[in-house]
Amino acid sequence: MISTGLFPYMLGLSAFLFTVGATGVLIRRNPLVVFMCIELMLNAGNVALIAYGRFLNSVEGQIFAFMVIIVAAAEVVVGLALITQIFRLGRELDVDDISEMSE
Repeated sequence: MISTGLFPYMLGLSAFLFTVGATGVLIRRNPLVVFMCIELMLNAGNVALIAYGRFLNSVEGQIFAFMVIIVAAAEVVVGLALITQIFRLGRELDVDDISEMSE
């Protein structure tokens, strides 16, 4: 039998980080803060994947976490490009007001 060790604590940390990120997405209006909260949620998923991989003595958790990091990096590039373009157009950076990209 594999000992649990820090496994429950890591899952608790992951759940806490995901909850903080989800709360930030629901409450905040600034798109930069929303992107940071989404990244926090993705990192919480990475912590859970690595904890499960460590618990099961396999590297698949780390491989999946690496793939999530790659997708998160691509998301940040596209999101920051959109936010930068909106800022350059002189529009207000508010998530509720950004419903379409037209001038």
